[in-house]
Parts: sequence; structure tokens; C-alpha cells
Amino acid sequence: MKVLAINGSARKAGNTAILLHTVGDVLKEAGIDVEIVSFAGQIIEPCRACWACSDTGQCVHQEDLFPEIFKKMEKADGILLGSPVYAANVTANMQAFLERAAHIADTNPGFLAHKAGAAVVAARRDGALGALDTMNHFFLTHEMYIAGSRYWNVAYGQLPGDVRYDPEGMATMKSLGHSLVYLLRSLKGVPVWQRPARISVQAYSNP
Repeated sequence: MKVLAINGSARKAGNTAILLHTVGDVLKEAGIDVEIVSFAGQIIEPCRACWACSDTGQCVHQEDLFPEIFKKMEKADGILLGSPVYAANVTANMQAFLERAAHIADTNPGFLAHKAGAAVVAARRDGALGALDTMNHFFLTHEMYIAGSRYWNVAYGQLPGDVRYDPEGMATMKSLGHSLVYLLRSLKGVPVWQRPARISVQAYSNP
């Protein structure tokens, strides 16, 4: 099984990357392959509403990373999205990516059906739930199944690395990883002998 993790942050190694790697480490421990791609230093062009994808099944605009990443999404068993909050929602790159992916999936039903999905958000203070909803709605409107955690999949921090000092947020990411493993195995018919272990905040050690 393989999970594609997409980092929508302008920072390749910022707080969002830490959250994705935290979830990804749990997946890797369970034998699931994880690939993380980043939008840092890139510009994802917005959808041009040309509707060519309704005929071709792919975006005809090839000048950015979108076509390459969308092909990876098609092949992946699970998709993990991550974004920081810049203006009460996901980043502009993540929004553009989701809009283009949604147009292709809308005009070609079944492209993403029955895959596992999960989303994480890094926030300084507010806007996290709006960003999380944006990514979760993408999953829900394309016949995907969402893995949940013990609380909202959000960790708080401003400067790179600050999320490590949010013990509840980091414990939530660990729990999300276990839930995603359980969901992926269930969807693939792999025997699941026990439910994911609960990760306590107290047991999570800060740096």
C-alpha cells in the first residue's frame, strides 16, 4: 500500500512538514510506503475552467507540478493533505491544486473513489478548522473515506518547529496515523487484529 502526502506549505521543512512526517512515520512502521511532495518554491496555477479534462481525463495545462502529482494521487491507496493557515484557510497553492483535481474528478467519476484520505493543519492561532474542512470536503465529494483522530487534526505553532511544543496536537497526529493504517488495511481486506492504540498526551514527550 502507498500513501501520497502533499505539503501545501511555502516552507518545505516547516510545521506542516513536521505534522506530515509524524503521521507518515506511523504509516511506515506499519509497512506502508509514504511519499511526501511539497509545493514549496512552486506555483500551482489555478483552474482555467476550460473543461478539457472532461474529454481527456487529465489537466491539459502542463506547465507546473499539478499533472505529475495528480498521477501519483490516482495510483495511491491513500492521500494525506497538509496545509498551514495563512488567511483563515488553506494556502493558495493547495486551494488551486484541489480545485483542479476536483474538476478532473468531477468530470471523470470514480477517479478517486474509495481511497483513504486524511488532512492535517498547522496554525498559529485561528482559521484551522476552515482549512481542515476545505481539505476534508474534497475527500467527501469524491467518494473517499476519511480517517479521523482523537480530536481535530491541528497543531499550533508559529515559527518552524513550534508545533513540537504542542503535546496534544502531536499526540493527535500519532493517533491519526494509527487510524489511517487501520482504514487502509480495512479497505484492502488486510486482517486487522486490534483497533489502533490510544496515544495519551502525557505519554508524548516534548523536545
